[in-house]
Amino acid sequence: MVSFSDPFRLEIIDLMMEGEVCVCDIMKLTKLSQSRISYHIKILKEAGLISDRQEGRWVYYSLNKESLFLIKEWITSLTDYSSNRKRCCE
Repeated sequence: MVSFSDPFRLEIIDLMMEGEVCVCDIMKLTKLSQSRISYHIKILKEAGLISDRQEGRWVYYSLNKESLFLIKEWITSLTDYSSNRKRCCE
């Protein structure tokens, strides 16, 4: 889950909660350079957390809700397992 380990990537994900964004939107809102944003976008795409679509010369990015749902389910199962597990020292 390296994708979630960087505050800038979390900020980009948060921006996408509102819907599709392009790099220019992210640049305006975060004050990051285009190359730095592209680096973080690449990591998020490789992790399957976001998807893109091209319209003319613009590329729009959005959250991959299916992947986020699977992550949520996984975290829920971990917390359920942890809370239901008997402690060795009790």
